[in-house]
Amino acid sequence: MRTRETVLLKRAQAYEEQAIAELYDHYAPLIYSYLYRRVNDAQLAEDLTSDVFVRVLQALQSEQFWHTSFRAWLYRIAHNQVIDYYRQQTRQQAQMTQFPLEEHLEATDIEDGDADPAINMDTGNAVYGLGTALNQLTPDQQQVLVLRFGEQMKIQEVAEVMHKTNGAIEALQHRALAALRRMLDPGKV
Repeated sequence: MRTRETVLLKRAQAYEEQAIAELYDHYAPLIYSYLYRRVNDAQLAEDLTSDVFVRVLQALQSEQFWHTSFRAWLYRIAHNQVIDYYRQQTRQQAQMTQFPLEEHLEATDIEDGDADPAINMDTGNAVYGLGTALNQLTPDQQQVLVLRFGEQMKIQEVAEVMHKTNGAIEALQHRALAALRRMLDPGKV
């Protein structure tokens, strides 16, 4: 993919519509998914995704390209869009929706007709508890977890997106996971 991506990026820099369309088709669903996890609003995530790609086109026109990884650059733009969005919201609204869980988490692999209500209730409580705990993490810790586990990025990619060192990302991830463990199972700490 990297070689094909490199060719597409060169063509996009030359303003070839087909190359720009292919990059959009490949990356838009990924960026949308990331943004949806951050704002928990489908329409807003669509709007922010559009804004990300408008910024990409503006960067192509002004010749302000990515320096290392196009993917990391896209996520950085998306991250900045989320920050800008929350800056426009009141602090209270931002805290309530800062790290929503995906609505489509599957509770069990059991078919609907065979689902055990007790299992579904326990799963629902666990998801709610996890969401509450995640909201208590720092914004940087939340960002690391979204990128590492939600977007399945490698440490180096997360470091590029967040403009931090690999070591700083590893430390943030470690502290975030440790904080979640303490909040979710205080008796074992």
